[in-house]
Amino acid sequence: MKDLSLSQRQGCSINSTTIQAAESFLSVYQQSLPACKPVLTPAWVITTFLLVGAIFIPVGLITLHASQNVVEIVDQYDAECVPEAYKSNKVAYIKDNLISKNCSRYLKVYKHMKAPIYIYYQLDNYYQNHRRYVKSRSDQQLLHGLGFNDTSSCKPEESKNGLPTVPCGLIAWSLFNDTYTFIRGRTELKVNRKNIAWKSDRDHKFGKHVYPFNFQNGTLIGGGKLDPRIPLSDQEDLIVWMRTAALPSFRKLYGRIEEDLDADDVLVVNLTNNYNTYSFGGKKKIVLSTSSWLGGKNDFLGLAYTFVGSTSIFISIVFLLLHMKNPRERPYLPWNKQSVSSRRCDDNL
Repeated sequence: MKDLSLSQRQGCSINSTTIQAAESFLSVYQQSLPACKPVLTPAWVITTFLLVGAIFIPVGLITLHASQNVVEIVDQYDAECVPEAYKSNKVAYIKDNLISKNCSRYLKVYKHMKAPIYIYYQLDNYYQNHRRYVKSRSDQQLLHGLGFNDTSSCKPEESKNGLPTVPCGLIAWSLFNDTYTFIRGRTELKVNRKNIAWKSDRDHKFGKHVYPFNFQNGTLIGGGKLDPRIPLSDQEDLIVWMRTAALPSFRKLYGRIEEDLDADDVLVVNLTNNYNTYSFGGKKKIVLSTSSWLGGKNDFLGLAYTFVGSTSIFISIVFLLLHMKNPRERPYLPWNKQSVSSRRCDDNL
């Protein structure tokens, strides 16, 4: 066989390079590059579902047990604290400042409650996540006070009587203002209302030298008033309220009782029913709750873990029975067949 000429050798080399480049691009476009492609055999699938079930069910039971150990007392008082004469016109009752808003409720402790016992107020059918409501605030004014003049975002509660309002906006204007005191026997329980707000909010979002100014001085009063002698960073009721809730039913921390309550104790709750939820059909509740390593009482997480784990175990058993009844013949599985080798350039030079 005669030797190939130089031009023929170069042509073959160029063609070989072109073919290799084309094959490389084809591998990228067809997504056939080397990659980890696990084969889901019946044994792998069944084992995986069994493992998920074996992990999720114990986690769910432990989480559910922690939630069940939380002692919680909930009492709805908005309807019960309205005098009989105003049952048919609750809005008139709550708007009349001449009518006493004092009310007493009795709470029985059905299980020992270990301190600290958290006091929450719960509001239902209250949409703090409404777009106009959420936007009606000025974070810069909360931090810098009257030194920040642009409060257009606070409309319609940006000023009163020609003077700026600090804090401005609908969120601050609608501050929750019901109050609670607790009596056990003849002793009033001390409620600690310090450190109920996030430390980051107190230190970085509310100014230490910013004081309430011209607040709740209009003809229409939305909620609670603020002490003009106390800076906003120390008005923790306001700080808690300004962190708006995402859902129409929410709880906000009111304070803590830092002593144990025994089973069968009866607490007298003297409250002032000031906050108007009757205009929009809202509900008010007072909540006493202990806590666990997981937080407050919430069975959803434990039930979700248990449900997913149980479902995985059930699926693995079904797959196992199906596999035992109709096993797959291994010689005919695609990954057991020999792959066809690709053609290559044969330059027998």
